Amino acid sequence: MLKSKFTIFWLAFLLLTSTIYAARLPVKLKAVDTPNDKGRSITLTFEGLPQDSAEVEYEILRSAVEDNSFQLVGKVSAKDTKFIDNSVKDGVEYLYLLKGTKEGDVSFSAVFGPVVSRGQWFHTQRINVLLGVVICLLFILGFILYGKRGKKFYIRPIAGLQAMDNAIGRATEMGKPILYSSGLGKMDRVATMASMNILASVAEKTAEYNTPLIFPNYDPVVMTTAQEVVFEAYSKTGHPEAYNPDNIYFVTQSQFGYAAAVDGIMTRQLPATNLFFGTFEAEALLLAETGNSIGALQIAGTDSTIQLSFFIVACDYTLIGEELFVASGYLTKDQQILGSIKGQDWLKAIIVFLILIGGIAGVLGFKQFIKLFNIG
Repeated sequence: MLKSKFTIFWLAFLLLTSTIYAARLPVKLKAVDTPNDKGRSITLTFEGLPQDSAEVEYEILRSAVEDNSFQLVGKVSAKDTKFIDNSVKDGVEYLYLLKGTKEGDVSFSAVFGPVVSRGQWFHTQRINVLLGVVICLLFILGFILYGKRGKKFYIRPIAGLQAMDNAIGRATEMGKPILYSSGLGKMDRVATMASMNILASVAEKTAEYNTPLIFPNYDPVVMTTAQEVVFEAYSKTGHPEAYNPDNIYFVTQSQFGYAAAVDGIMTRQLPATNLFFGTFEAEALLLAETGNSIGALQIAGTDSTIQLSFFIVACDYTLIGEELFVASGYLTKDQQILGSIKGQDWLKAIIVFLILIGGIAGVLGFKQFIKLFNIG
């Protein structure tokens, strides 16, 4: 503290003696830690610069308290009132002053400081976002707890999922296998996670009916996960001996190599049912068209919106949009999962309502309502 006071005194003395050859800038300089940032930033504001001094060059000088040496960090004009210094270090005390130069004449402002930069842990201008997150969590958790108590939720019928039992039963009656594919997605994709949940429900049915389930994989990690999911499903139904790990295997990580391999499996083994759930790209139409040509009943669902059109025209049933993600809850009838779905549905209804109210408020000029949803 003593060293800091001595440094400030020394700088004040230096500036006082410099008035013999340099004038004092009539400007009010203020430096503060930049609010609502991650740190390493100091904001300077200044008032009182002569507006008729367009030819004057103003420089921002900065010195760490321990260095006693001012260095140039930026330049401003007479029209500027703000400067952000993004080249500072957190936890270091800095001093600032403004230097003006015109035709060889130099003038300085008073020294301001010390000021220290620190990162803030919360953005105070985003309280509305925090409130929105809290409201979303309360809705979803509330409906999950409601479902955990045994309450029943109504979910509208989804044709593709209602046809799942018929698709598995068809393969059983025909004595043919079921082909399952999760596409090109890896395990970090939400669509692949949803696909594994659907696979668990399908595997339980195939275990009960003793129907072969073939699952060629694009990714080895997905293959390992699928093997565990199917084995657990077979064990859950009391038929672990019917599980055949050779039916769930890795093919290739080449996109069209994978498509060619799966198409070859279809034409050789002629599955009665094809199930495509996951992330699909350009191979989607190749797979769906081949399945259609062999007369397989096909149900598909993907988060790839571009590929949905191909599945719609080439498959018997297609899960559109979020139907893929609600499928696991729909098939298992797990009230906790259905509760989370119901909570999200209510949140969507609230968001639509707020959008309508916001549109009306914008037309009528009620800007205060719109400002509630601004993100600083």
